[in-house]
Amino acid sequence: MIRLMLAEDMHLIRKALVALLSSEDDLEVVAEADKGEDIVRLGCLRRPDVAVLDIGMPGVDGLTAAAELHRRLPSCKTVVLTGLGTPMALRKALDANVRGFVVKDASPGHLVDCIRRVAKGERVIDPELAVAALDADSNPLTARELDVLETAAGGATVGEIADRLSLSRGTVRNYLSRILTKVGARSRVEAIQIASECGWLWPAAGRDIGILRYRPRR
Repeated sequence: MIRLMLAEDMHLIRKALVALLSSEDDLEVVAEADKGEDIVRLGCLRRPDVAVLDIGMPGVDGLTAAAELHRRLPSCKTVVLTGLGTPMALRKALDANVRGFVVKDASPGHLVDCIRRVAKGERVIDPELAVAALDADSNPLTARELDVLETAAGGATVGEIADRLSLSRGTVRNYLSRILTKVGARSRVEAIQIASECGWLWPAAGRDIGILRYRPRR
């Protein structure tokens, strides 16, 4: 029997997943969480074999919780769910020691199969998405430049970016200028569009993957 913890903030979806997974003879849901901050506590209490976590949880996001759960309970393997698979989402999931990556429009059978394979010690990731994540290495921006651009993508002004990242306004302007040069953009909005389209950006905390203020270029 594979013991599961399920974390999903939307009640209807969570209960539907519980019903789906509990209908399998070899799966048992032993814990449910509707807030990100409950994931590690419940995991350590109930000690599941596999944790199925939504990335876009309120409060602590699913990947932050996954990384801490791995540190506190390394025997528990993690499968993440997301509304949109992107190379950046996958790369961050791998950094958090996630073993399975499933988009929410996958078939129920795919999720069940992923859980079983992860429980056996396999890593389950869509091959095309894995290749796209490798291609994303062409990202010319440094980690700090991405921090600045991600904060700007949430609509923050130069002053607000400086305050949130503990930088001076002049340093923020220098970062933004280098970002425009590196990505070949004429404005901050265009830089956000390019970086979003290329899958380099991670959205602001508390929002699911791929949801930005600006739409990618068509």
